[in-house]
Amino acid sequence: MATMAMDSALVSADEDDMERDASRHKPVLLDTVVALLRPGASGRYVDATLGGGGYTRAILEASAPSGRVISIDRDPEAAKRTGMRLEDEGARLSIVVGSFGDLRSHLDEAGLDHVDGIVADLGLSSDQLDDPDRGFAFSVDGPLDMRFDTSSGASAYDLVNDLSAEELADILWLYGEERRSRAIARRIIDRRPVKTTRELRSAVVSVLGPRKRGADPATRTFQALRIAVNEELAALDRLIETAPSLLAPNGRLVIVSYHSLEDRAVKHGFRAWGKKPGYAVVTKKPLTADEGSVSENPRARSAKLRCLERLEEGEAE
Repeated sequence: MATMAMDSALVSADEDDMERDASRHKPVLLDTVVALLRPGASGRYVDATLGGGGYTRAILEASAPSGRVISIDRDPEAAKRTGMRLEDEGARLSIVVGSFGDLRSHLDEAGLDHVDGIVADLGLSSDQLDDPDRGFAFSVDGPLDMRFDTSSGASAYDLVNDLSAEELADILWLYGEERRSRAIARRIIDRRPVKTTRELRSAVVSVLGPRKRGADPATRTFQALRIAVNEELAALDRLIETAPSLLAPNGRLVIVSYHSLEDRAVKHGFRAWGKKPGYAVVTKKPLTADEGSVSENPRARSAKLRCLERLEEGEAE
């Protein structure tokens, strides 16, 4: 884990390039997130998935002049790039390179026992999806990587080319809920080495057929590999297990998820916390984006937002 102070020496970037990068990032359900978190002038908040910094900037603005935000991202490139966009925020913002699953240790290092709000947007940022070198998207050709932190761990290339057909099929089924996981795994094995996103998509399409309507046929396979590479569900489970206990009274945890595996984990985790004294589920059903928001940002279509609150001492739901 590394902390990036806002007065650190950062690599300079062309202002037009940074403005263009910022315009590509459209935070999902931003107004709803801020309304639920209720940032205050002396509050302490966590943006557990910094990404392009949309939530972080909005929370900083709403908690001015003395609110503080700890923003976390596993992607060092995202932390550096967004840190440059937000360097004018100064000491009110601390950026941490690490996993939100380790939230407790991040807050310990920041000298905080509790915070007044936590938000986690579990989707990929536009910057990650639009960069072909990261290998997250099948819409552009690039090397198979999919790691949030490209300096460590096995990449999607390693999984696709090293695992057995049974191991690969298990990943596609467990993390992508891909019904034809075994057939796709066998086809991938037949085409090894599979080096690029285009080659992987081609192997999937050769089994499932071309896109007719709805999601691209490779969507589930790419999702499954990305989750496996980054151990995303394990990190989410750790976040749900620890984050509510790190909230101050009246503090809220907001999580935005994008597929059924994530939403299921959040729903059941919040339900379990809501049965404990001192906690309440704010959103009985997940909140979703309206048509206008989806038209502005198609990636919001599958977003589901859930919120949990830590109550005042002695307060009952």
